[in-house]
Amino acid sequence: MTDKLRIQLVPKPGRPDFLDLPWDEPLDDWQTDRLAVVARGIGRHVVRFVGYNGNFYALKELPHSIAHREYRLLRALNQEGLPAVEAVGIVHRPMLEDVLLTRYLEWSLPYRLVLARKPVADLRVGLLDALAELFVRLHAAGFYWGDCSLSNTLFRRDAGALVAHLVDLETGERHDELSDGLRNYDLQIAQDNIAGELLDLEAEVGEGLGDPEETAADVRRRYDRLWAELTAEEEFEVTDASRLPERLRRLNERGFDVDEFELAQTDTGYRLTIRPQVVDAGHHRRRLLRLTGLDAQENQARRLLQDIEEFRGVLEAAGERPVSDAALAGRWLTEVFEPVIASMPSEMWTKRQAAQVFHELLDHRWYLSEQERRPVSFDEAVDSYVRTVLPTIPDERAILVDQRPPADD
Repeated sequence: MTDKLRIQLVPKPGRPDFLDLPWDEPLDDWQTDRLAVVARGIGRHVVRFVGYNGNFYALKELPHSIAHREYRLLRALNQEGLPAVEAVGIVHRPMLEDVLLTRYLEWSLPYRLVLARKPVADLRVGLLDALAELFVRLHAAGFYWGDCSLSNTLFRRDAGALVAHLVDLETGERHDELSDGLRNYDLQIAQDNIAGELLDLEAEVGEGLGDPEETAADVRRRYDRLWAELTAEEEFEVTDASRLPERLRRLNERGFDVDEFELAQTDTGYRLTIRPQVVDAGHHRRRLLRLTGLDAQENQARRLLQDIEEFRGVLEAAGERPVSDAALAGRWLTEVFEPVIASMPSEMWTKRQAAQVFHELLDHRWYLSEQERRPVSFDEAVDSYVRTVLPTIPDERAILVDQRPPADD
């Protein structure tokens, strides 16, 4: 190991080299104008945030071996498209702990802010569903988390739901396939951690958040249902033709694609066995990206694709000739989506991600139409949304707090 400073970075256009930071000092002693303190979960290590041209990066001090293992695991998660913070690089410093660099996840919220802004009913249907799906995706890809908790997770809005992203993977492991025993052990750790965090939060805020033990157990139940839907082998007579498309439809509705299924001959005929051996999440995201170039969360993408289809109906009702999906999406992008987003005041661009704004605007338009008992135009809905909704929404691109953090939280 060299006794000189060494910075290892994943190259990307416009990314800083971080050479102007005081690497010869412990993170907790830093005094630099680059520092920004971003709301985060509870952790065991010193973490500081720095800003470059409006982008934020998290820096975490770790022992050399742990830092490099987490860096490699995050790189693997990033390369497979799994929901985790982006690994940016790692810094080896003589006589000091290494520093892991990750990109701050824009438009994300720690669970404490989610709970502060959402009632318990939304917690159960949103936050816990998101956490269970994250667990399923990690396990299906052979990743063992080892320390799942609400504090190790960030949540982003996804239309009317939430999507969870892994932040810390210090105890993680990569396997070709996880055994049932290892999956169950991972889930038990998660259940204990979540219950403990909710108990602590309840004591801190002095309000009831439901039964913490029951809430934590609900994560396991949601996980088990989704895991069975994705991985259970289902056999049925080939004459029951509806079973296969129905299973595939349910998986697509959850945002997953099945890699393969098998048709096997038996003594009495044929049976179909669905084996989602490789299950790719992001069914609607990929289709929206392919058609429009827009990068959205799964439920946001589903909603935008629905609006594109409704736009097809508008064009055909106006007497226009049918067009391909790609041509339709191109017209929707330039005639509907982009003008709507461009009409948002620039000082409010940090309120919501563009796809989330469009989803909320569609909801707002429906609400106004119901209230006024007439079809409300897009222009009317945009004007009302900008005047009555956006000003009440807190910024979520980066939740900044006081400029001086605790030494080690």
